Amino acid sequence: MEPQSAARTGAQPPLPLGPAAGDVKGVPTKGFSPTPYLFMAPYLALFFTFVLIPAVYGLWISLHNWDYLLPGKPFVGLQNYVNLFTPGSTTFGPFWSSMKATGLFTLFSVPLLVVVPLLIALLLNQQFPGRNFFRAVYFAPYVLGVAVVGVLWRFLLDPNQGLINYYLGTSIPWITALPWGWIALVGVTVWWTLGFNAVIYLAGLQDINAELYEAAKVDGANGWQRFLNITLPGLRPVLIFVITTTVLASANVFGQAYLITQGAPGQETRTAIMYIAETGLRQFNMGAASAMSYILALFLMLISVFNFVVLRERED
Repeated sequence: MEPQSAARTGAQPPLPLGPAAGDVKGVPTKGFSPTPYLFMAPYLALFFTFVLIPAVYGLWISLHNWDYLLPGKPFVGLQNYVNLFTPGSTTFGPFWSSMKATGLFTLFSVPLLVVVPLLIALLLNQQFPGRNFFRAVYFAPYVLGVAVVGVLWRFLLDPNQGLINYYLGTSIPWITALPWGWIALVGVTVWWTLGFNAVIYLAGLQDINAELYEAAKVDGANGWQRFLNITLPGLRPVLIFVITTTVLASANVFGQAYLITQGAPGQETRTAIMYIAETGLRQFNMGAASAMSYILALFLMLISVFNFVVLRERED
């Protein structure tokens, strides 16, 4: 059709066809690109090698009577799990006693590790001479390994030759009697790890808009009101992270109890990880130890989900 006839009939002339999208220079074509997977490959290799495969293999071990001294590893199904919930079995009493000790340690340590670092972060967020020095001082213990911390405080808290009792002029059984054993474990843990939570809080405080505090001052809000209505709401995502990670870390306590109190008095401070290690590595009963590990992991997963859901609902 000619242009004039098209104009007379009202029809639109056909548009010229352009090059395909993939042929336009400078325009990326859609398709598979291996680049993201290449960047993820090192992490995925480590994750599969040291996390996923051991987790699946540990689950397989928990279904067997896995004793290094036995020529075979008989399949027992869920019997190792059943024994953990059967009163009178060889693993029922010691396991739940160690779970109780783990729960007590978590109950005593988590509130302190949530509140004390927050107070320190509020102080270190102020402007004063030597602020960076004090930030480094509070964080310094966290860089020490658990072996260093455990051996150090084992000598300091020794009832007979420890420096703590020497300078206090007392003979408190810090590591051999209750409640002193729990006081020692919780105190050492708070001293050792509060710096990490304080740094996390400090980062969160610096993300809060300073203009909000200035506006609150103009409106006549005092320090406590600014803390409740500005600081805490601004730190809510940080609080979720700190509470969850602190609960998980406290429930996995091993080094402090193993090196400082060694489970004393009796087995009162023997935590779940200590008993799992003893069952698997000393008694060579890896099947029962694996089952205990998965029961503990299930409890931690439920606690983590509960913390996240409750705090998120409050935020909403």
